[in-house]
This record gives sequence, structure tokens and C-alpha cells, in this order.
Amino acid sequence: MNAKEIMSISPIVPVIAIEDEKDALALAQALSKGGVNVMEITLRTSAGLKAVEIISKEMPLMNVGTGTVCNEEDLIASKNAGAKFVFAPGISQELIDASKKHKITLIPGVATASEVMLAQNNDIYYCKLFPATIAGGVDILKAFSGPFSKMNFCPTGGVNLKNLNDFLSLKNVLCVGGTWFVPKDAIKNGDFEKITRLCKEAISSIELV
Repeated sequence: MNAKEIMSISPIVPVIAIEDEKDALALAQALSKGGVNVMEITLRTSAGLKAVEIISKEMPLMNVGTGTVCNEEDLIASKNAGAKFVFAPGISQELIDASKKHKITLIPGVATASEVMLAQNNDIYYCKLFPATIAGGVDILKAFSGPFSKMNFCPTGGVNLKNLNDFLSLKNVLCVGGTWFVPKDAIKNGDFEKITRLCKEAISSIELV
């Protein structure tokens, strides 16, 4: 699965730091019921890779990948766990080369024109803008659209129900990443119906352009 396909699955991509792998399957099912069939499970917790492994085996139709992938070691571990893709908070030649070597789709994070150039010069045209609102939000994406007309973005970091349409209305934005519809307390308390409800709320709020 290539980056364009991944970023076209859902207009909202959940960014999840899962604390207990026992919650993985119920969380994946809740997202799917809410119309979201893609997941970014970060490597910020020790349960992350195990959660990816469980979901990839038990729910093969869920497109599960990892986030917070910072080096080749993280990338290899992600692939071995069954991740279909990896999101990185930044971009480096090491990660670019490793993704090609190990044949797994990399969606790197960028925040500056120089980083976008590094991606584009390595034939990577689908990136995460991170941290989106701090890096310049809608304004920087509009600025990027001129010199980098081939580039496409998934803004993540500071995206929420109030501003998601501002991002999704841009031609160079395919989807947004966020945590607001996968709140930690809902996962911890097993309130997966709330997550399904928040997914539906977010998707129904999207203004078609």
C-alpha cells in the first residue's frame, strides 16, 4: 500500500498512544464502526508494537501502522509487528533509505521548506505536517502549495473538531491526524462507544468542497 492510498482511506487519522495492548482490538473495532479504517499507533508506549501485532492479525481489514518512528530500528520493529506503514515525526536520510531497504511505506514529518525539499528530492510526495499548528498551520500549507505543487500533507498536532475543515479545504491536504476522537480516558475506561460516536461526529462535520 502506497502513501497516497494510506492517506486517502479516511479524512481523519487517529494518533494513538495505547497503554495496554488488551484494549487494542476493541479500539480498532470502535474506530471501524465509526467509519475510520486506519490507525497510527505510536511507539511512545511499550504496548504499541504488541497492539499493532494484535490488530494486524485479528483485524486484517484495519489499516494499522506505527507512529513516532525515529530510526531504522523502529521501522524494522514496526514491519515485524505487522504495520502496513510508518509515520515519523520528522525526516532523515536514514529513515528514507531504511524504508526503501525494508520495503515499507514511510510518511515522514516535515515542518520547513528544506524538509519538504528533502522529501521531494527522494520522490516522497506524501508527508505529515508536524507539529501542524505550531509549524504554521493553514498558512504554511498555502505557502507550500506554490513551490511544492506535487506535495500532499496530513497535518497533525493541534488539529481538532474546530479547525479540521480549515485544513481539509486545502488542495494539498488529504487527511488530518489527531487525538481528540480517541481520548485516553475513553480508552482507559473501556468507553469504546464514545470513540465510535466521536468518529462519526468528526466525519459528519466535514464540509465537502
